[in-house]
Amino acid sequence: MASTPGAVVRAGYTVPTLAVFGDRETTIDIAVLVSGSGSNLQALLDRQGSYRIVLVVSDRPGVRALERAENAGVPTRVVPFEGDRESFTHAVCETVCATTAEVMVLAGFMRILGPEAIRRFPDRILNIHPSLLPSFPGANAVAKALEHGVRVTGVTVHFVDEEVDHGPIIAQVPVVVRPDDDEESLHARIQEREHEIFPAVVEALASGAIQVEGHKVTWRTNEPLPG
Repeated sequence: MASTPGAVVRAGYTVPTLAVFGDRETTIDIAVLVSGSGSNLQALLDRQGSYRIVLVVSDRPGVRALERAENAGVPTRVVPFEGDRESFTHAVCETVCATTAEVMVLAGFMRILGPEAIRRFPDRILNIHPSLLPSFPGANAVAKALEHGVRVTGVTVHFVDEEVDHGPIIAQVPVVVRPDDDEESLHARIQEREHEIFPAVVEALASGAIQVEGHKVTWRTNEPLPG
C-alpha cells in the first residue's frame, strides 16, 4: 500500500489512520470481495459517490458477481483458494494493495481471511452477516434462526477481526420472522435489508462518521440508517 499523508506504518505496512477518513470531502477507494451472485455488490455499485469501487476480487471464477462488476466497468481479479489460508490471504492483500483501495468490503465472500489482512487493513475490512450478531455466527445463519424459533433475526455489518463474525458491530437492522417463513422467504427479506444498510454503512465510513475504539463503534452523525 502506497504511503499517504495521515498514515502510519504498522507491522511493516503503511495503513491509514482514523483521521484520514475524518471529515473528508474526497471519495475513498474500496475493493469488494465476493464469492457468488453479487447482489450486495450490485447494491454497492448502485450507490457509489462518497466511495468508489476500484476492484472486485473473487475466490471463484465465473460467478455472477464478476459479471456485475465487468458490466459496471470495474476491474476484476480471481484469486483462487488452494487450501492454504495464509497464502490465500497474502495473495488477496497483494492484489488489493496493487490498487488505490483503502478499504476491503466483504460482500458474500465465503472465505476467512488470515491475520495478515487484519494487520494490513486494521479497522478497514467490513463484512455483512445475515443475523443479529453475536447470535448465529458462521454459515447457515438463516437456517439456524429458523431452527431455534427466534421471532426476530436481522442483518449485522461489522468490522472484521481475527475471529469469525466477531469484530466490532457497526450497525444492525432487525427482520421479523413470520410464522410461515421458510429459509428462502426469510433470506429474501433479509437480503432486502442488506441491500439498504450495507451501502449506507460504507458511505458513513467514507464520510468519517464511524470511529472504532477497542470493540466499540461510535457514530458521529444523527442520520438514521435505513429501516
